[in-house]
This record gives sequence, structure tokens and C-alpha cells, in this order.
Amino acid sequence: MSRSGHGCSDQSLARNDPMFGTASAGTAWLLLELSGGWGSSAFVESPASIDPKLGLAVVRRAEAAGMRIAAIRKHGRRAATPRWRWFVAHCTVGSEALYGGEVDDPREYLDLALDGSDGTTLTDPLVAVCAHGRHDMCCAVRGRSAATAITAAYPEFAWECSHLGGDRFAATMLVLPAGLCYGRVDGTDAAALVSLYLDGRLDDRFLRGRTSLPHAVQAAQHFAREATGDDRIDAFPLLDVESADSITRVVLGAEPEPVKVVLNEGLSEPLLSQCHAKVPGRVRVYTLASLTTAGNRPSPPDPSAAE
Repeated sequence: MSRSGHGCSDQSLARNDPMFGTASAGTAWLLLELSGGWGSSAFVESPASIDPKLGLAVVRRAEAAGMRIAAIRKHGRRAATPRWRWFVAHCTVGSEALYGGEVDDPREYLDLALDGSDGTTLTDPLVAVCAHGRHDMCCAVRGRSAATAITAAYPEFAWECSHLGGDRFAATMLVLPAGLCYGRVDGTDAAALVSLYLDGRLDDRFLRGRTSLPHAVQAAQHFAREATGDDRIDAFPLLDVESADSITRVVLGAEPEPVKVVLNEGLSEPLLSQCHAKVPGRVRVYTLASLTTAGNRPSPPDPSAAE
């Protein structure tokens, strides 16, 4: 990424791309420590960190189990002796859990129980910031800046991670086990986002969504928070969702009555979503058709949109 405004994240900022409803999908995550340098594909193109054949086998096992997988490493100078720590996160709303452990050799990654039962149940969050420079230079520059800030405040929680998706929203951050996916965290007090999480709250200005929820539901929750100012992580649970003819109707739990959100789905103008992308593509866009809260008439449409 250059500072001249040609990086994908610079272009996204210039366009004012909205971030809500763009969180990477994943109800379960497997994060494995690879403390060395990473190639474009962290597990199969990083021979200094893991044998590519082993890395491919690990990835295929996780994907066969329906899990998202990412490499992680601690920010800063690499230790002389590598460690092989691992985490399993289950992010389904209402049954979130995080497990962690350590093995003596990366070959043992192939034998981990993918439900996390080989490890210890953790009560602290894991905060992973994408700093995968070989995948996208915006993540290298913006991600490492955010990782520095978070590590300074919460060294026990903070990790760098490989590609999370949404490079144009760098720096991107994942908070587990709730599965909160943030973007542009280098443009705010990144450590404060972690502090909010510990209080059971979030900052909707930088939230892309929760990874365990469909994109339309992520967008609906954004509009509900915007309308009510409720910043609790557990606010607006999904009650019902139905889609037809590019219209999605979402019902979210709230007191004294549910919130009903109607969204229009479309496509953006062509854009480059990554620094190395050569051909512009369109991304999914949600706009607000109406939002009804208890005792209120439907709100007027909102011009905001999301991928």
C-alpha cells in the first residue's frame, strides 16, 4: 500500500464504502500459531514456518469440518524457539466458546480435536488483527499499526493473523469468541474497541458484523443500533429472516417489542477489493427500506449500503 492513496483501503475510504454487513462468514474458527514469515497463503507458501504439505493437510481438515482457519503469531520480534499454540472458537450466538492449548510440534495440529476438547476453556478473548502483508500490503501497513496499539494495552489477548477478508477495510480485526469483525481499526483507538468488548459493548461505527450471522442480518443489526443507540453486543438477537426478489425481511429481538427491518439487496459500482486485484468487481449492497420499532412508524429509507 502506498501513502499516495492508491491502496485498496485508501480507495475504499475515498469512496466511503460502508462496512456493515461485510463480516467474513464463520461459525467456528481454528487459529494456529505459525511464528515465522508468511507467504501469500500462510499455510502452504510459508516453508520457514510450516512444511507446505503439512500445512495443506491441516487446512483441508479444518475446511472439511466447516471451520475457518487462520495463522496467528505474536506481534513484534520473533522468539528464537518457536511455539505452537492453538485456539478453537465456536461463535454461534448464544453458545460462544473459546478453547486454547499448545503442542510440541506442528505435526500435532493434525490430531487436534476440532471441538476444542483437547484444550482449556478460556474466559479472556482472543483479538486477531490481520497483518498478512504478502496477501495485501494495506493489511501489512495498517494491520501492524493496529496490532502495535492493541498489544501495548492487552498483550495477553493480541495476535497478528493471516487473511480475514475485506482487505479494503484494513486494518481488519476479529474478536473471539463472539466473532465480532471490525474494519479500519487503525483509524480509531483500537485498544478501546477491546475495552468495550470486555464491557459487553461494541462500536458500531467500525463493526462489519458478527461472523456467525448472514450478511443481511449483520446489516439489519447495524440499522437497529443506529436507530436506537443500543451498543450491547447481545442486543437485537435474530428471531426471523426471509428473503425473496432481492428484498430481505429481518425480525430482531428487542424490548418491549421486536424490531422489524426490511432491506433491499443490490450490487455496488465496480471496485477493486484488494490491492492486487486487476479487474473491478461488484459487491453485495444492502440499503434500508424500512425499520419499525415498538410504538414507532417505519423509518424512512437510509442511503447507506453494505457489501
